[in-house]
Amino acid sequence: MTSPDPRHADWMGLALEDARAALATADVPIGAVVIGPDGTVLGRGRNEREALGDPTAHAEMVAIRAAAARLQEPDSRGQNGGDGWRLADCTLVVTLEPCAMCAGAVVLARIPRVVFGAWDEKAGAAGSVFDILRERRLNHWVEVYGGIRESESAALLRDFFAGHRGS
Repeated sequence: MTSPDPRHADWMGLALEDARAALATADVPIGAVVIGPDGTVLGRGRNEREALGDPTAHAEMVAIRAAAARLQEPDSRGQNGGDGWRLADCTLVVTLEPCAMCAGAVVLARIPRVVFGAWDEKAGAAGSVFDILRERRLNHWVEVYGGIRESESAALLRDFFAGHRGS
C-alpha cells in the first residue's frame, strides 16, 4: 500500500525511534507518534507494559494520552486548548498495526488517519484480523495507510522475539 503523503515515512522514523527506546525496558519494540494538523508532534509513546505493569500501556495509548494532555494546555495567549479528547485532523503513526484496544481508542478519539509499519497477522485490527478502523457500523471511520517502512518495523519485532526465544 502506498502513502499519498511523503511525510508518512519521515513520521514513521520518529515512531521507530520510540520503538527502539522500548528495548531498554524489555518491552516489545513498538513506537507511536500523534501528529497534529500542522505537522507538529503532539504526543509520543512506546510500549511500556513491562515498565509500568500496565496492560493498556501500548505505544498508541501512551501517544494518544500525551497528545490529549497537550491539547488541553493553554496556548501562547493563555487560551484553553480544547477538551483534549478529540484529536480531529491528527494522524497516528505506529510501527505495528493497531490491536483491537488501540483501534477502539483511535475511533473514540476521532483520529481520522492511521499510518502503520508492519502488519499484525495475529491481532491486527486495521485490516489483518479485524477492521475496526473502517467498521461502517461505528460512528467514526479512519483512513488507513499500512506497510509504511514495513521492513524496518518488522525487523525490530522479529529480532526482539528471536532474542526471547533463544534465551
